[in-house]
Amino acid sequence: MNKTDNQKAWFLVLPVLVLVAFSAIIPLMTVVNYSVQDTFGNNVFFPAGLEWFRETLQSDRMWASFGRQLMFSGIILLIQIPLGVYIALNMPKKGFWVSFCLVVMSLPLLIPWNVVGTIWQIFGRVDIGLLGYTLDAVGIDYNYTQDAFDAWFTLILMDVWHWTSLVALLAYAGLQSIPDAYYQAAKIDQASRWSVFRYIELPKMMGVLMIAILLRFMDSFMIYTEPFVVTGGGPGSSTNFLSIDLVKIALGQLDLGPAAAYSIMYFLVILLISWVFFTVMTNIDKKDGV
Repeated sequence: MNKTDNQKAWFLVLPVLVLVAFSAIIPLMTVVNYSVQDTFGNNVFFPAGLEWFRETLQSDRMWASFGRQLMFSGIILLIQIPLGVYIALNMPKKGFWVSFCLVVMSLPLLIPWNVVGTIWQIFGRVDIGLLGYTLDAVGIDYNYTQDAFDAWFTLILMDVWHWTSLVALLAYAGLQSIPDAYYQAAKIDQASRWSVFRYIELPKMMGVLMIAILLRFMDSFMIYTEPFVVTGGGPGSSTNFLSIDLVKIALGQLDLGPAAAYSIMYFLVILLISWVFFTVMTNIDKKDGV
């Protein structure tokens, strides 16, 4: 017996589609329009073809920013994923302290990005900041406004403080979904702690860990507010990531055509990497379902 599909559900989705069209698709089409045109002002445009895309791909400045962005995202993932898993494994499983730990771990995630940048801008100052003053007091020459290594150290430490909680909470949720029967069987077999993690906990966490990796990579690859507030892309261009470089071209130099082409390629890179992560996650889910 064939059932008639209820099309009324589309009326519930329609407001969301309209909102997405106005907030995402239409602005994206505007950017695409700018990327293939040039202007001398007075709202007079003429076709430029793919010139801005070729110029951007041949720009050493863009490739240098791209390399810094990849390095930053790679370092962030190498630190936050293992650290988040370690924290999740050591969080209490039952009792009052569960709620307490969950609230404490959630606090950094509630702070707005510009506030996080301001906090660490002050925190790292040698004259009034606790971190900068302490390092200077013990004889460590630290100044994130003048030294590139110190700037990178500050930004990485800031991001680890801000977002490791997300990885820990996701990993903790994965651990909580493991039935007690698995641990009981491992205890009967006298399995080591490493064996329990390797063959029970890690496979069960793999799905949420892939989500954590995807979210953290996308966010770190698009990071703008925190490094802009703390370092402004400096010292020099040492922390001039793709997002900061794009804003400087669009708003600082008012080169709308190159900035539009730049942003489209930026978007495509993120979209491609997200598709790769999604494919890997889908394959993992299929294997788990077998």
